[in-house]
Amino acid sequence: MVCTSIQNKTFDEIVAILERPEVEMAEIRLDLCPLDNGEIEELFSSSDTPLVATCRAEGCPDAEHRLSLAIKAGARFADLEIEAPASVSKRFQKLCRSCGTEIIRSYHDFEGTPDEHMLQMALARCFRYGADIAKIVTTAHNHEDADRVLGLYSVVLEGVDSLEGKLIAFSMGDPGRESRLECLRRGAPFTYAALSEEEATAPGQWTAKEMYKSLYGDRKAYHAEGLRVPASKSFAQRAILAAALAEGTSRLGAYSPCADSESAISLARQLGAEVSIEDGTLVIKGAGPFDKPLSINKLNSGESGLLTRLAIPVSAAICEGPVLIEGRGTLLDRPLKGAGAIMASYGVLLRSADQDRRHDSKELFIPLTVNGRLVPGNADINGKDGSQLVSGLMMALPLCDKDSYMFVSEPKSIPYMYITLDVLRHFGISTRSEMEGDESLVEGQDWSGCTGITFKIKGGQRYKAASFDIEGDWSAAANFLVAGSIFGSAEVLGLDPKSLQADLEIIDILVNAGAVVSQVEDGSVCVRKAPLEAFEVDLNHAPDLFPIVSVLAAFCSGVSRIAGVGRLATKESNRAEAIVQMLQAMGVDVSIEGDILAIAGEALSSRILRGHLLHGGQFTSRHDHRMVMALKVAQLGADSPVIIDDEDCVSKSFPGFKL
Repeated sequence: MVCTSIQNKTFDEIVAILERPEVEMAEIRLDLCPLDNGEIEELFSSSDTPLVATCRAEGCPDAEHRLSLAIKAGARFADLEIEAPASVSKRFQKLCRSCGTEIIRSYHDFEGTPDEHMLQMALARCFRYGADIAKIVTTAHNHEDADRVLGLYSVVLEGVDSLEGKLIAFSMGDPGRESRLECLRRGAPFTYAALSEEEATAPGQWTAKEMYKSLYGDRKAYHAEGLRVPASKSFAQRAILAAALAEGTSRLGAYSPCADSESAISLARQLGAEVSIEDGTLVIKGAGPFDKPLSINKLNSGESGLLTRLAIPVSAAICEGPVLIEGRGTLLDRPLKGAGAIMASYGVLLRSADQDRRHDSKELFIPLTVNGRLVPGNADINGKDGSQLVSGLMMALPLCDKDSYMFVSEPKSIPYMYITLDVLRHFGISTRSEMEGDESLVEGQDWSGCTGITFKIKGGQRYKAASFDIEGDWSAAANFLVAGSIFGSAEVLGLDPKSLQADLEIIDILVNAGAVVSQVEDGSVCVRKAPLEAFEVDLNHAPDLFPIVSVLAAFCSGVSRIAGVGRLATKESNRAEAIVQMLQAMGVDVSIEGDILAIAGEALSSRILRGHLLHGGQFTSRHDHRMVMALKVAQLGADSPVIIDDEDCVSKSFPGFKL
């Protein structure tokens, strides 16, 4: 990343500068720019460009006040020299911590370059005085001076795990010119450049255009505006099936076709519903009420794992049985872990129809037969294998003649259960739920703190027709948002910032990694690249994010850790295996540690300088739509084209996907 230093500019001039493509981030010299208090607050609160607030005390009697205004307004970084008085330093640290501003403690020598010992002492003082990032800048009279400063990147400091992404060290003067670029290669999160040759403050200083050109060459930044993602298939599939079960005509607006949603439409028709599309709205005349069991002996769920797990309990509730559930493609090789025991709790026996092929497996596979009618009652269910069958039972049990209780222990993908409840609410189905968990659930609304959920399902209910719009898909949006955070910027429209979709977590992940994210109430989400650092996240409840979040981690400085590997074995591919294979082939250091995927990443600029860009080549999609989309994003940071077999499998969730 290149940080453009801006000085002696008015508010309007600064705003215009921040729109330039080569200005990735900027340092605002508050001691040198003629900004009043209101302009400081507006600039730092409204800019999407990551800003460093710097205000040197020399010649600026209200430096602390101006710096405080910027921090409170939202400065991404704030710079304070280590020579600042202790009282000022303490107030500065406290304010930055409370406002979420990263602290740069800086040391400058405008006369020369101290010896190695003095440089290391200055570095240690920076961290002792609260630095998130230490900045060491000296004046080089020869190349040996410049090399001595760069040598700080190999220093081991007590209490500092690694200097990767935490040290900016270079030299002023012509002998130090290359050190301004070399520091990125050594692990600096960003370096500084002048706005123009005329505004250079020291010999050897690069302009932002020169630095950008040297770093990126002819590589074009990724900028996307006004993108619209498809309707959420998680919502769409549930809503289509609910509409098929309803009495009357439902209208589902903002519909966009994909293979899984089209399979849901097909299933609705198999159940006796009438479906048409009018100007992007699904019009579904339901087959309900089901006063008599349906004489249906076969249903096809396409290639959708969710639809399969919804269809199993629903068919047991409304069909005479037995019912053969069929499918196609990768679905046929995906085991339905735990499905047999769960359905047996409600009187239903599942049996693989192709037992000769599966004689060596204890798991159930499609095709399978659903034998017996769904019996209401109480059951304890282990949810470690996912939420989809639980969602199916929540849709089916209200159709039984008596009440049911379902306690789900070790619940996974919890948000998807509540998507189901939300859809049911639209169609007049009432279900109560109670969560159990530790303090993290109660206080922080952290799903990992949930130890169990009890669902109280009233029997004898009937689905009622409903009309509403299907919200945009956060899992699809995640690909564009990650691309923007690494390679430039992106604006995605049509998203619900209060969505129940688990993949909304991509926002928190990007923020924790350091990207600049802004959300607007009208459903638009904007992201812009900034220095990205390693992160830790638990994706047990949002496993679909794994491929694209893994790509994000490859461009974050440091080792990122992503929990939830155990959820990936039964997706369209064995995604844990697929992700490891993909990243290793691209030259990324990646490993699986128990349930955690560990990825050692580097920032885009340092990858370019070190020659560590991801490797292109030929890759297999494994017929997995999410792997294809992740590979397409990774390609933006590759040194050669990425060729993917079966790119068309993206039609499962996002037909025509392109960046």
